[in-house]
Amino acid sequence: MKKIFYTLILTTSIFVFGQKKELKQAQKLLDQEFYNEALSVLDNNKDLILNSDKKYHAQYYFLNGWALKGSSRYLEAHNSLSKSIEIERSMRQKKYIENANILMQQAEADLVNSAVEDNKNDDYESASVKLYDAYLMNPDKEDNINYLYFSASSAVNSKLYDTALEYYLKLKNMGYTGVVSEYFVTPVETNVEEKVTQTEYNLFKSSKDYTNQRIGKTESRLPEIVKNIALIYVQKGEVDLAISAIKEAREINPDDINLLLSEADLYIKLGDRTKFKELMQLAVEKDPNNAILYYNLGVINGEQGDLELAKEFYLKALELDNTYTATYLNLVGLILEGEGPIVEEMNKLVTSRKRSDLDKYDQLEEQRVGLYKECLPYLEKLIEIDPNNIEAIKTAKNIYYTIDDIDKFKEMNTKLQELEN
Repeated sequence: MKKIFYTLILTTSIFVFGQKKELKQAQKLLDQEFYNEALSVLDNNKDLILNSDKKYHAQYYFLNGWALKGSSRYLEAHNSLSKSIEIERSMRQKKYIENANILMQQAEADLVNSAVEDNKNDDYESASVKLYDAYLMNPDKEDNINYLYFSASSAVNSKLYDTALEYYLKLKNMGYTGVVSEYFVTPVETNVEEKVTQTEYNLFKSSKDYTNQRIGKTESRLPEIVKNIALIYVQKGEVDLAISAIKEAREINPDDINLLLSEADLYIKLGDRTKFKELMQLAVEKDPNNAILYYNLGVINGEQGDLELAKEFYLKALELDNTYTATYLNLVGLILEGEGPIVEEMNKLVTSRKRSDLDKYDQLEEQRVGLYKECLPYLEKLIEIDPNNIEAIKTAKNIYYTIDDIDKFKEMNTKLQELEN
C-alpha cells in the first residue's frame, strides 16, 4: 500500500511540474513577442493544464488571451481573458485580473482601429466583421452597441444587405437611438462656444471664466436605421415590408421630421413622386424654416413640369439659406429651360423676310436675352460663394458672350483657364 501511495505522489508531482514548465515556456515566448509559438505551446498542452489544479487555469487563459491578442485574434483574446478573470474571481484571487483588463481594453481598441483602417481602404466587409466582433466583446455596453450600428453601415457599403438588415433590426428592436449628451461652454475671453468633456464641463460650470454652460443632445440615429431597413427591403424587392417599416417608425415618433423625410425618400426611390410631394409639403408645414425642404420641393415640381411653382420653392430656399450652391444651379437651369421654346420659334422665323416675322424674331431674341440676364445675379452670387465652381463659371461665360458683355466674358474665361490648369 505504501508503494502505491508513493507512486501516486510522484506521478502528481511530475504532472504539476509539467504544467509549470509549459506555462513558463509560453510566458517566455510572450515576453519576446513570439505569439504564434506561445499559442502552439498552449494549444498542445491545453488538456494537460485544464485537467489539473484549478489555480493554473486562470494563468492558462490569461497567457492564451495575451497570445491571441498578439496574433490579432481579438475577439478570441477577449473571451480568453474574460475567462481568466472569471476563474480568479471565483477563487477570490487577483493575480492576473489587472493585466487581463488592460489587455482586453487594448484588444478592443486595436480591433476598432483596424476596422477604421479597413473602412478608409474601402474594405467594408472586413470592417463590418471586425466592428461586429467589437460589439460582441461587451454587447450590453452602450459604446459597444455603437459598434453594431457602424458594423451595419459597413455591411451596407459592402452590399451585404442581409447582414446589414439583421444588424439594423437588432438595433431597432433594442430601442437603440445613439443619442448622447454633449457639453458646451463659452470662454469669456474669446466669447466663442467650445465643446468639452463631461469632466471639463463639471469643472467649468461654476467658473467665472466661462459662460453659457449648456448640455445638448446628439440627433437620434433611429430615423437613419429605419430608413436603411426600408431601403434594404426595397433593394430586396420587398416593398410592402419597406413601407411597413417606415410607417411603424412614424407611428412611434409622429413629430420626427427626419422620419417623415425618410418616408418621402422611400417613395422617391419607389418612383411615387406624388406621394413624395405630399410628404414633402407636410414636412414644410412641420418645419417651415428648413431650406432643404423647399429645395427638394423645387426639384420635384420641376421634374413634374410645374416650373413656376418650382421657381417659387427655389427662391424660398434661397431666402432661408443663400449659401446652398445646388439651389442656385437648379434655379438657373430652371430659368434656362424657357429658352427651348423661344429658340424653336426663332428657328421657324429665321428664313422669313416678312416685316411682321422680323419684328417677332426681335421680340423673341429680346425674351431670350432677358432669360440670360435673369440668370446672371444667381450665377454671380454662386461664384462669389464658390469661386471654384466650374459649372457656374462656364454657364456665366457663355451667357456673357451671348449678351455681348465681352469684358465679363474675358474675366470668366480667365477664371476658367486658371481652374482647369
